[in-house]
Amino acid sequence: MIEAQRILALNTKKENAQGEYILYWMQSSLRTRYNHALVYAINKANEQKLPLIVFFQLIDNYPEANTRHYTFVLESLRDIEKSLSQKKISFFVGIQGNFSHITLQKLAQKAFCTITDRGYTRFIRDWKESQARKLPCPLIQVESDIVVPVETASPKEEYSAATLRRKLHEKIPSFLKECITPKQQIYASFSFPSLDLSQPIETLLTQLSLPVTLPPSPLFHGGEKEAQKHLTLFLTKNLSLFAQDRNDPSLHANSNLSPYLHFGNISPLEIALTINAIHPQSESSQSFLEELIVRRELAINFVFYNHRYDTFACLPDWAHKTLTLHKEDPREYLYSRDQLEQAKTHDPYWNSAQQEMRLTGKMHGYMRMYWGKKILEWSKTPEEAFKTALSLNNIYELDGRDPNGFAGVAWCFGKHDRPWKERPIFGMIRYMNAKGLERKFNMSAYVKKVQSFKTSL
Repeated sequence: MIEAQRILALNTKKENAQGEYILYWMQSSLRTRYNHALVYAINKANEQKLPLIVFFQLIDNYPEANTRHYTFVLESLRDIEKSLSQKKISFFVGIQGNFSHITLQKLAQKAFCTITDRGYTRFIRDWKESQARKLPCPLIQVESDIVVPVETASPKEEYSAATLRRKLHEKIPSFLKECITPKQQIYASFSFPSLDLSQPIETLLTQLSLPVTLPPSPLFHGGEKEAQKHLTLFLTKNLSLFAQDRNDPSLHANSNLSPYLHFGNISPLEIALTINAIHPQSESSQSFLEELIVRRELAINFVFYNHRYDTFACLPDWAHKTLTLHKEDPREYLYSRDQLEQAKTHDPYWNSAQQEMRLTGKMHGYMRMYWGKKILEWSKTPEEAFKTALSLNNIYELDGRDPNGFAGVAWCFGKHDRPWKERPIFGMIRYMNAKGLERKFNMSAYVKKVQSFKTSL
């Protein structure tokens, strides 16, 4: 049973009584496990005694996406195609603007209704609203990539994790429930022109007009099978270390699940239920669930309710005031965007963090905080720093262009934080420095770890 709070009709169109199938427009939840939208679509198909079609739309003008991101997506689509084939569910992929491929509009013409999953960034929300107006049938959105639906968790933007945590903890038990995929009862074979995913990834990429070409991550590959592999590794090796060592960049105590959460390859609900079943009350389990649910859903709350989430204007008033007051403070070091992008600063720790991101598509979480703080310190203005940090994060990180990424960069400038002791440049924004890293962690080991990436990759 899918909670009613997860379901929202995006238009008021009437169902097509002559519809030949149920259509699931998959866009954000790239998986077949613990996918509420897929479950809803199968149930609707069974109820109407119709077959199900799943469709994914590739677009080459997705904001700031590049070949690294698209490689991950294409790998994910291959997993989905195989899994749906085993369930005898038709799966089609189209490239926007390629008139030899089937489109959402054409598929919807013969659909009883269309189901879709939910995204939170401006681009995805505008896209869904636009299609809701254009489609001839109902477009029903089913929220599947969050534990507590965003409006249910809070009707407004929350100031901090502390204010959202109380609300979430009241509601989590109502939504922390299994999501079992039912069997499809009616099968039918459809033949529509679709992207041939059996082609080499390099060949598939040439069919997209992408402005930025980056090598794929050598460490992280897309797909729900890869996501499950990382989850298993985390549960068996790293979870017990998480509470104590998760902030140490020289160690391996993190889950590495953020790229898979970003692309919807794994459900946060499944992760939470799995952890609760194995280590329900351990300190590390509770620490990880805080990150997975409270912190992640705080980021989604931010992006959903603050329409300026990707600009300097998203910051709280106190942060604006203090950064403006110290805007003209002299900087000991000033670096251009190109110098930062190429990791050419005086700071070996910062350079290593930037190189880790460039090479692997993922930066250690604690280093990403330090990384953002130093960009603020080394840029001409806080506005320039914000723009640079967000741009670099979105280009290189596999989990960039994501609520967590937007909230993480904004946090470096005071979002979801409080005023601290006043100092030059930062004003009352929380400060971080290299000496603090050295006191807490074995930073030479972290630098060597990143160097090993460079030599082995």
